[in-house]
Amino acid sequence: MSGDSAVSGRRIAGLYFSGTEIRDLLVAWLALGVAFMLFFVGGSGGISRILAAGVVPPLFVALATAGVAFLLHEVAHKVVAVHYDQVAEFRADNSMLFLAVMSSLLGFIFAAPGAVHHRGRLTPREHGHIALAGPAVNLGLMIVFFPLYALGGIVGSEIVVILGARGIAINAFLAAFNLVPYGPLDGKTVMGWSKPVWAAVFVPSVLLAFGLVFVVGLGFGGPF
Repeated sequence: MSGDSAVSGRRIAGLYFSGTEIRDLLVAWLALGVAFMLFFVGGSGGISRILAAGVVPPLFVALATAGVAFLLHEVAHKVVAVHYDQVAEFRADNSMLFLAVMSSLLGFIFAAPGAVHHRGRLTPREHGHIALAGPAVNLGLMIVFFPLYALGGIVGSEIVVILGARGIAINAFLAAFNLVPYGPLDGKTVMGWSKPVWAAVFVPSVLLAFGLVFVVGLGFGGPF
């Protein structure tokens, strides 16, 4: 058992996660779920809508969409880093998680839950692959959520439609945002490795996110 965590380490799908890392992933997942649940009802003014829905459905949708999108984004970085023989672990940023929840109460959200820290020697190509893995997973998750969105419409289930729509919208936005070539975002690292690869992924991601989220408004309907 880890000396700084009450959670013991686990090997999941061949990948080792320390107790501290599992704890941080769970904390980030739960905090982001709460933050996005509040964000989608417009902040503190929409809490009555959450209560009317019974709390569990809106929290479940937020955890299964935004929470999973962020979680798998970070795990993807770890998977590729470990593939390149890096020592890699996710660490939550508790102050940024607190900011995410507080900002969501005001009707907007700023979410930077933490990062995968890795050490070891890397070529620019390997570093670029690690950075690209997160947005690539988000683009893949869009495809996963689309059948759910379609199924909800077919069977007439509003919660399934919301689950699918928000899964698509959140992952489209995360892919585009993280590929912005600025500061600590993945896009800067990917561009530093290969400008053509960065452009080939960034441009379609931005077009998808802008069209689906800001033009169509996908993900913002529903009772919560």
